[in-house]
Amino acid sequence: MVEERIRELKKQRNAVVLAHYYEDSEVQDIADVVGDSLQLAQYGQKSSADVALIAGVVFMAESVKLLSPEKVVLVPDLNAGCSLVHGSPYEKYLEWRNRYPDHISVTYVNSSVEVKSITDVICTSSNAEKIINSIPIDRGILFGPDRHLGNYLTKKLGRKMEIWPGSCEVHVLFSAKKLFLLREQHPDALVLAHPECDEAILQQSDIVGSTSRIIQEVRENRAKKKFIVATEDGIFHQIRKFRPDVELIQAPAEGSCACNQCPYMKLSTLEKIKMSLETLSPEVKIDSRVMERAQLPLQRMMDITNGKSVMWPDRFENGIKAQTL
Repeated sequence: MVEERIRELKKQRNAVVLAHYYEDSEVQDIADVVGDSLQLAQYGQKSSADVALIAGVVFMAESVKLLSPEKVVLVPDLNAGCSLVHGSPYEKYLEWRNRYPDHISVTYVNSSVEVKSITDVICTSSNAEKIINSIPIDRGILFGPDRHLGNYLTKKLGRKMEIWPGSCEVHVLFSAKKLFLLREQHPDALVLAHPECDEAILQQSDIVGSTSRIIQEVRENRAKKKFIVATEDGIFHQIRKFRPDVELIQAPAEGSCACNQCPYMKLSTLEKIKMSLETLSPEVKIDSRVMERAQLPLQRMMDITNGKSVMWPDRFENGIKAQTL
């Protein structure tokens, strides 16, 4: 049985399996921890395991490696990418970054490690507001690569930002018109949406928040028995464990396709996890020069999240050096 073999390998390798909420249910069930990007990075850093396998996408594994460089970090499939990563190639992002050398660059965690290396601070959807609010009001801000999250933060916090024009291929598929009709059919439902969604979806939502915030709302809001959810439906598996009494409805996509699942997240399978632990591959490795630069903005994020103060650079200075990567 593949699950039993994975458990044996975890003991043999002193390995921990970290799974994102968007993974298939059987992958979540074999994991030691299920969480969002920030939770997985934090747990990976604190874990005493020698090996960390990330059942998620590559940028998440890179974050764990940045915070725990001594660990062997595995990802079951190196093709587990992200449309936001693909839409923010390093060379173009650097060119954009160099146009605003006096701005503080805030980069969403859904980005490559190379892009992280030319930013000032990382954020996730769960801590983005805290990160933005920590930046002095007189400093300009660059935000990327998700434009919907950037626009949401601009509107909510009243901070003007230069925003990279990227988007998540899953969250932009939700249909505002169909959501409107669905709300009419279910007037007793609470609408929960991820801030990567289009503004037309967010305007119809009762709660806008990260994956963990959406799950928290369902867990704690005992007055509601029905929720319409505008994010990847992999989160339903964890929700049903503690709220089997509720009805969960995924917000509808445009057209007739049921394509608002992340194809990259579904690349991690039990068989691939077993093979990865057996062979200790594919292993995520990061060039030492890139790692040194990218560790700083990721650590700034962790410090701000934990209530610590940070020092902000006066100016972006490393663009020429970064071009040699």
